[in-house]
Amino acid sequence: MTDTATAPYRLYLREDQIPTQWYNLRADMPEPPEPMRLPNGKVAEAGDIAPVFCDALVAQELDDETAYVDIPEGVREMYKVYRPSPLCRAYNLERALNTPAKIYYKFEGNNTSGSHKLNSALAQAYYAKEQDLTNITTETGAGQWGTALSEAAAHYGLDLDVFMVKCSYNQKPFRRNIMETFNATVTPSPSDTTEVGRKMLADNPDSTGSLGTAISEAVERALNVPDNKGRYQLGSVLNQVCLHQSIIGLESYAALEELGEYPDIVIGCAGGGSNLAGLIAPFMRDKLRGEKPDTQFIAVEPASCPSLTRGRYAYDFADTGQTCPLCKMYTLGNGFLPSPDHAGGLRYHGMSPIISKLKHDGYLDARAVKQTDVFAAAEEFARLETILPAPESAHAIYVAMEEAKRCAETGEEKVILFGLTGTGYFDMYAYDAFNKGEMSDHIPTEEELEAGFATIPSIPGVQ
Repeated sequence: MTDTATAPYRLYLREDQIPTQWYNLRADMPEPPEPMRLPNGKVAEAGDIAPVFCDALVAQELDDETAYVDIPEGVREMYKVYRPSPLCRAYNLERALNTPAKIYYKFEGNNTSGSHKLNSALAQAYYAKEQDLTNITTETGAGQWGTALSEAAAHYGLDLDVFMVKCSYNQKPFRRNIMETFNATVTPSPSDTTEVGRKMLADNPDSTGSLGTAISEAVERALNVPDNKGRYQLGSVLNQVCLHQSIIGLESYAALEELGEYPDIVIGCAGGGSNLAGLIAPFMRDKLRGEKPDTQFIAVEPASCPSLTRGRYAYDFADTGQTCPLCKMYTLGNGFLPSPDHAGGLRYHGMSPIISKLKHDGYLDARAVKQTDVFAAAEEFARLETILPAPESAHAIYVAMEEAKRCAETGEEKVILFGLTGTGYFDMYAYDAFNKGEMSDHIPTEEELEAGFATIPSIPGVQ
């Protein structure tokens, strides 16, 4: 056991300690998330969603019982290129805050995508290749997911179409350049290349886009690949993605165990919910089993897109075009169009069914924060810890700092763990706006929220 007073700034597990299985948190939940449904209310079965997702991913999506799933050797070999990722002790931040708390963060930015997204991208592309598919499609908000899937598609020899939310496409051109370096085709969404996109533009020619719209376009494109050789792949929200991201939490758990530590508070940013679900998975398992009942879990979302804190827990379409099955989740309504804040990866109208269920059942707390506060925390963190965080990750940083400040007031020596999901080196447009004092905060009015809620469907016999 390591003396935590002299714990390393960065702890790397050995390569042979990379998990060989993903962990399915649903298997330990007292009640699993509500099942995916079709618009008529029927519970979705494998055959209903197989035209959209790879067969292996369909099986993972619908499996609430298998606790551990083997990571294919072809995926594990690629994991070794950039994993294990480091567990870092934020000593400089602790000193600056004069806090007795111990602050740890799991840093997932050590790969070309600059984020945790590669963990699921490799798995999804691998399964597509194993199924002898030729084309995959996806959406991307801030660009991390599109970049990660571009890398994975190139590695496994697949053609990839990416629909990138238009405001991010314009704000982050270098993200697009990286995707194109990996031979992906990148289209700003909404676009005139799909029926859904043309309808969106007809209704709102100046639309800056949303993840829900980009999803609709990507699904439409996948369903029109000749010879049924195309599938759609999603970077967050779905059960399968949360499963793949559990590698973050499993590595964190093992590293903290080496240090003789256990977190009192686990914090992650939340847009679709995959990085948060992955980080908390083994620690939430201990809470659900009654082994660590007092651990606190905090999901942090933007005040401009407050699905967990101001949304409704209801069945809703995962996409604005209403082409996907429905998920029971905290949602602002599939028609909600968030303001073009800089945390593009968090601008989604809904939330992972797993995270939503945990929140609804009282196992997880949620906080909504303003982007100006988030960027102030991001810059302080960068100056102290030498990593420029992605705006999404900075939401977790802000709340971790707030919790550490609270410990400074109370004298509690809590252990805080947060997820640093990626780097912000392609977000300089946002940092520039903040430094020039040109960044503003938008908090949706009740009227704006009601307009989104109006798009939540009514399902006879269900809601």
